[in-house]
Amino acid sequence: MIGADSDGTPIHYEVLINPQRPIPYGASNVHGIYDSDVRGKPNFNHYAKEISDLMKGSVIVGHNARKFDMPLLENEFFRCGISPPKPTVVLDTLETVRRLKIPRPHNLGAQCARHGIDLSNAHDAAADAAASLLLLWKLMRDHPSSFRRSLEDIEHWLISGEARKEESDLGRSLSDLDSLDKNGRVKIDEGVYIIAFGRHRGKDLKTIENEDPRYVDWLLSPKGVEDDDAREILRDFISSIRNG
Repeated sequence: MIGADSDGTPIHYEVLINPQRPIPYGASNVHGIYDSDVRGKPNFNHYAKEISDLMKGSVIVGHNARKFDMPLLENEFFRCGISPPKPTVVLDTLETVRRLKIPRPHNLGAQCARHGIDLSNAHDAAADAAASLLLLWKLMRDHPSSFRRSLEDIEHWLISGEARKEESDLGRSLSDLDSLDKNGRVKIDEGVYIIAFGRHRGKDLKTIENEDPRYVDWLLSPKGVEDDDAREILRDFISSIRNG
């Protein structure tokens, strides 16, 4: 993570973490990190609080961050039994160049070359993070009219291409809801259980029961919802529906 704190203090946070699994050789050829480099290094849990503190309430900038980096980090926090930190917004530079209709290719290296950014150490985490931040600055400088709005409005525009509606019209997102289980797979919205993963993501449990009862049976198994207490609550809920 490269950037600055709210008071302007520089941030340069870079650690190697043991992924607790072999690193594919093809990936190592890209980023230059091999199993021998992470052997003996702490796992994610060791750094989770530090990372959470840096991300919480921040403006996250990254290239393809919304679909790659953020889900990856959220899964790691859930594996530690920790709720993922909520940044103020995620400003994804891949979404930005696409929304602004910048010519392809849209990968970070090509966009840095187009905008005069030196990315000699491509695929190095710190270099990529710093390049993404500088790329966003150059895009904002070159297209100021697109960014004369609040951070939240910019993020909504990047995602949907539309002007942001009032929050009351949009409703709350899954990340705004409390979790029933420790892994965040089931959310609670005013007494309604919402599934937050898989093919029925975003649907309430009662609707899924009507559409796909076999999926609900799987959901109520340890392979679906791992949290025993949460699974028992859902089992009682489904039982009351099935028994009328």
